[in-house]
Amino acid sequence: MSVRLRIREQAFSVAWLAAGSAVAALAYNLFLIPHQIVPGGAGGVAMILNHFFQTPVGVVVILLNVPVFFLGIRTLGKTYGLKSLVGMALTALLIDVGDYWLHLRPATDNPILACVFGGIMLGAGLGLVFRGGGSTGGSDIVGMAINRRTNLSTGTAILVVDCAVITAAGLAFGSFELALYGYLNLYLQTRAIDLVLEGLSYTRALFIVTSSAKVVAHAITERLNRGATILPATGAYSEQAREMVFSVMSRREVAIARDLVRTIDPGAFVVISDVYEVLGEGFRPRVQ
Repeated sequence: MSVRLRIREQAFSVAWLAAGSAVAALAYNLFLIPHQIVPGGAGGVAMILNHFFQTPVGVVVILLNVPVFFLGIRTLGKTYGLKSLVGMALTALLIDVGDYWLHLRPATDNPILACVFGGIMLGAGLGLVFRGGGSTGGSDIVGMAINRRTNLSTGTAILVVDCAVITAAGLAFGSFELALYGYLNLYLQTRAIDLVLEGLSYTRALFIVTSSAKVVAHAITERLNRGATILPATGAYSEQAREMVFSVMSRREVAIARDLVRTIDPGAFVVISDVYEVLGEGFRPRVQ
């Protein structure tokens, strides 16, 4: 990789980290902290301590993440750990800047709107930080470390940690309703993160197991002008050799392809799944 390309990639990485940190901090200042909607992780613990002792949320986030980042660097590598340190520090500092220097006011008095838009905004910010190759610390790094040492997936480990923090917040604030808002906020976060990282699905993949593979493939290429690949397949139970047609097409073409398959082979087994990016002739690549 050339030096110029490496510098360009690092510049984009820093830009993603900075933008994501700013968006995440605004989510805390405008929606979450004013309504005591805890999103989980170190930020959630910092909000609980802020409720009881009026400690600055950002400063506490940094203090809580010091041991976590030593774990992250040791478990996940120096590059990821340092980028995560930048993401966490920026987010934490901007939270306190918005609260104590800019005196940002809540964007709404409605807790439901705060939960929804706070979750979407925080998830979008975290997604941008992840695209920059880092994280904001807390449950992200803890979840990845747990995944390295147990059979739990990273997503499950992060979910367990975040749910524990949200439940503790509900007990600390004496409000089961706030805990429910926290769970909803957590769900919206994950959806927003996925949207930022993967985008909207714009194509579909069809896996068609049929006894008329050549006819089906020919119909797809002729009627839809889409490529199709015939793959050998064997039934695990019957041990019978069959063929499978694989094809990728736009969402609006799926209904036509489904009707074609139904007409040619009513007994065909068809699986249709989302595709988030296709590289090759006939498809536009997703812009990075």
